[in-house]
Amino acid sequence: MLRRTLATIAAITLTSTFLAAQNPAGWKVRADKSTSASDPDAAGDIKFMAMGASLHAVNPKAAVYWNPANTGSGTFTVKGTFKLLKPSSHANYYGLAFGGKALEGADQTYLYFVVAQNGTWLIKQRAGDAATKDVAPKTPSDAVAKPGPDGTSVNALEVRVGAEKVDFVVNGTVVHSLPKSALPSPADGIAAIRVNHQLEVAIDGFAVTR
Repeated sequence: MLRRTLATIAAITLTSTFLAAQNPAGWKVRADKSTSASDPDAAGDIKFMAMGASLHAVNPKAAVYWNPANTGSGTFTVKGTFKLLKPSSHANYYGLAFGGKALEGADQTYLYFVVAQNGTWLIKQRAGDAATKDVAPKTPSDAVAKPGPDGTSVNALEVRVGAEKVDFVVNGTVVHSLPKSALPSPADGIAAIRVNHQLEVAIDGFAVTR
């Protein structure tokens, strides 16, 4: 009886540890399911967990990850270093989001600056559940690291929001700048992580600095 009780306690402890590992304190997750028959989601569930000082995202479906404590206003920088662990069968994007509002509802709004394994970057706005708008189109850049022979790559991304303009930075190189007034929605708001489907990514140093 004692053995059975100890085994039950151990199982509960392991389960609790696993669940805690999958739910970094304060973080929320919103899935963004594919509506394209030609580009479907992969099988399985989204997993988002803390692994030491890193965050780890496994994305059969696209998702946005955020902690409401991470907000920016006025002049600020959103940054994070992304290690692509598992490339997909085609170019899918991952990176930073900012200006987030109502992220849990149908009126979600955010801007996002993302890179892909083919060496391109992209800036878009999401306004509502399905509507997206290009802020800057897919653009190739030597600053974007592509996967090496082991299939991994590391890209440090920054969005530097100034008083009058916004700089978008990959591995220390400004790949795009535009007037703050040219953004389709305000830069102020929640900062987040955006990872498209069929990707596995580790994120280090995600932060909002002022």
